[in-house]
Amino acid sequence: MLDDSTTAAPTWPAAYPQGYAVVDVETTGLARDDRIVSAAVYRLDAFGDVEDHWYTLVNPERDPGPVWIHGLTSDVLDGAPLFGDIADDFSERLAGRVLVAHNAVFDWSMIAREYARARRTAPTRQRLCTIALAKELALPLPNHKLESLAAHYGVVQQRAHHALDDARVLAEAFRPSLRTAARDGVRLPLLECRPLTEWSDSPATPRIGYQPSYGRSPAGSGRYGPGSWRPSRKRPVCPHPNPGRYEPGGALKQGMRVAISGDTSIDRELLEDRAAEAGLHIATSVSRLTSLLVTNDPDSATSKTVRARTYGTPVIDEAAFTQLLRDVAPADETTARRSDRADG
Repeated sequence: MLDDSTTAAPTWPAAYPQGYAVVDVETTGLARDDRIVSAAVYRLDAFGDVEDHWYTLVNPERDPGPVWIHGLTSDVLDGAPLFGDIADDFSERLAGRVLVAHNAVFDWSMIAREYARARRTAPTRQRLCTIALAKELALPLPNHKLESLAAHYGVVQQRAHHALDDARVLAEAFRPSLRTAARDGVRLPLLECRPLTEWSDSPATPRIGYQPSYGRSPAGSGRYGPGSWRPSRKRPVCPHPNPGRYEPGGALKQGMRVAISGDTSIDRELLEDRAAEAGLHIATSVSRLTSLLVTNDPDSATSKTVRARTYGTPVIDEAAFTQLLRDVAPADETTARRSDRADG
């Protein structure tokens, strides 16, 4: 663990959480029917000091997905416990703590879905994304990858994409980040962890670029269909000014207004959450102020694609968009906030 005494806070903010669970999960993929194959938790106290750590393999009950990334083959996972078998141990380590992860919306979404399948609820109510915290602290990082955050604090990665080592690296990088935030009186970017209350055991057969349509099941059923794994909700207003249109070949910039049209291979709300946490504005329609339209079917006749063609709005597919989300440029907060009309 790093010696970060230079960032120790003389007085600790009373509103800060009393404990953290630094989490990393490796998965079979990114879609809503993908599964966790391994999970690790480092429990930290209120000041970011490590209390203990835990790691487990998880049998995903399906193919392991990108073995070339996480290194876990079917042979290795066949004898591993099911998620339901380790849910109590996982809960013990999450209970009463803020879940901390790098791109936390992804880890939380995968965890919440596993708990829903097991007819359980994860005992954590808030999450903190270390990408968002790095931005709040204005750390001089070339990008917001975990390896860049680790390098900034001199943390050495030993086994990238191994859940236990990724969690260790993040815990070591989070501690000085937390202490810097406390010293400078920075408000932590905490978000609510909404558990799933409904789950379909029979998701549609996945197809690249396809996701079942969203909406409720037949009237009166009281359940959400397999295409919608959690209720929709109103998003907070994007705090950044709209910098204008996306320039093809360039980077996304915080404040850009992004509309998404048609079916997506990643769960729509997960994709929107990732964009919103990166500082983008999620628009529900396309107007002259829209920076970018994301669609896997640009030739379709949806109202968004038709308007995008009319206005000359740049259009990219989901794969390109998710790549761009990895390194969103910070907003120029010195630019006067535009008096533009809300388009979603």
